[in-house]
Amino acid sequence: MSTGEGAGPALLASGDVSAAGGSGVQGASRRPVRSWLRFFRSELRLVFGRKRNMILLVVTALFPLLIGIALRVAAPHSGNGGGGGNGPVGSFFNQLAGNGVFLAFIALSSLLILVLPVVVAVVAGDSVAGEAGSGTLRYLLAVPAGRSRLLAVKLAVIATFGLCATFVVSAVALVVGAVLFPIGPVTLLSGDTVPLADGLLRLFFVTLYVTAAMAALGAVGLAISTLTEHPIGAIAAVMILVVASEVVDSVPQLAAVGPYLPTHWWLGFDSLLRAPVDSYTLLHGLLSFGVYLVLFGSFAWARFTSADVTS
Repeated sequence: MSTGEGAGPALLASGDVSAAGGSGVQGASRRPVRSWLRFFRSELRLVFGRKRNMILLVVTALFPLLIGIALRVAAPHSGNGGGGGNGPVGSFFNQLAGNGVFLAFIALSSLLILVLPVVVAVVAGDSVAGEAGSGTLRYLLAVPAGRSRLLAVKLAVIATFGLCATFVVSAVALVVGAVLFPIGPVTLLSGDTVPLADGLLRLFFVTLYVTAAMAALGAVGLAISTLTEHPIGAIAAVMILVVASEVVDSVPQLAAVGPYLPTHWWLGFDSLLRAPVDSYTLLHGLLSFGVYLVLFGSFAWARFTSADVTS
């Protein structure tokens, strides 16, 4: 009897240990994911909590409003909606008077020249250089987070901020366009007319395309940010690269170099506004963004994980 009484607690203890062991394995498998998410949320709060970054988002949101008002005022004096010119941007202006949805395409095309790159450059250039310059990077690395994870989280936050800025532009422009201009079926650049719902879906994919372009630029800014402790220098370097790329891309004699420049495919989203979709341009643009993301992300990882960035 004593044996039976002893066996019962022993078996119960064994079962408890097995259960605890099973839950421990599951807990261990979940722990890295939770740790990544906590780290990501912490970085998000840091980036979106800075007044400078929030002011950038507000200013970015004001541009579509100002563009819409200016074009509404100019529309009665111009038969083509207050715009024109060659290329997709000129076509967007021509379509705006008949459909306010095109204000979103005009805003994205216009802000891609300078404003959206500045927004991404500020966040990306400050990501590592700002931490190193202020001395907080060494405390981040003192936590068992790992340099690779820290860099990956910072890149994810940069991409998230770029996503937010791009969607703010599209959303504000869409609302302003609906208020100031007629809304209805969308006439594509190829001349085909699609229902409004189809046009809004295409706008959604255009916004994602621009977000991918800004994520690639964010990887470039992150890589430059690992080279210095001065965030202003990193931000300036990113913007110099953007402006130089746009200038070179506009020179006909250098057309052979154009497809390899970081800004060349930024306006390739007009391929989504044709029927059928110009998949050649679209895929080349996404491939270019992916290559820049991988190359400069790898460079940032190689630099950040091997160099002394905390001194």
